[in-house]
Amino acid sequence: MNLVKPKIHPFLMFEGSAEEAMTMYTSLFEDSEIISMLHYGPDESGVEGSVLHATFSVKGQEFMASDSNVKHDFTFTPSISMFVTCDSEEEIDVAYAKLSQGGEILMPLAAYSFSAKFGWVNDKFGVSWQLSLPLEF
Repeated sequence: MNLVKPKIHPFLMFEGSAEEAMTMYTSLFEDSEIISMLHYGPDESGVEGSVLHATFSVKGQEFMASDSNVKHDFTFTPSISMFVTCDSEEEIDVAYAKLSQGGEILMPLAAYSFSAKFGWVNDKFGVSWQLSLPLEF
């Protein structure tokens, strides 16, 4: 089987919480893992031990992440969000509960005309997540 390596990855830039965020995200969904992670060492441009570069997957979708060594005037915005099609009611309930802890609820978890169950949150890191349980569930 010839697997094609994706050429486009969503890239999440954090300010010191990349490893914590990746650990949380990969714990919420099956087929998720931290694939690789490099940390800043002593005398490098970033804070020692913070994430220089990492690759992780959520439900098989690969992402890249890092902790910026520069303070920026911007952060994440819900105009770009992670849309996750959940496989069960338990999965969407657990993910919604954990992602909304310390974050902001944009749409409450409920049945909508387009989804058996849907919720939209900004997590405590500022990343926006749309969680959906398909109507055919």
